[in-house]
Amino acid sequence: QVQLVESGGGLVQAGDSLRLSCAASGRTGLAMGWFRQAPGKEREFVAAINWIGGTTLCTDSVKGRFTITKDNAKNTVYLHMNSLNPEDTAVYYCAASTLRYSTALTRAESYASWGQGTQVTVSS
Repeated sequence: QVQLVESGGGLVQAGDSLRLSCAASGRTGLAMGWFRQAPGKEREFVAAINWIGGTTLCTDSVKGRFTITKDNAKNTVYLHMNSLNPEDTAVYYCAASTLRYSTALTRAESYASWGQGTQVTVSS
């Protein structure tokens, strides 16, 4: 079992940056992902990274603006978000997967453990 705690969300203006953190404890699995869910919309994949090797996946809508990184010593995964816009407003969740690396990491059902989420609100 893995416990995940997200932090770093908040209210920012368009064009600002934020860094989300996800601290993992317990059996952290092989890969971590970030998803987001805006009001009235389905949860969508944002980015993923595997603990060994650091291979990453990123959805097209955030490429060039968001970066996922990890700190194995701290069991922490980060989502660096730049050039935020109002369409990025959502609750952001981190999740843990037993998949090492696969395009299946873009699907929520590939993750067994989820954090409680952190709200990111971007004003125009």
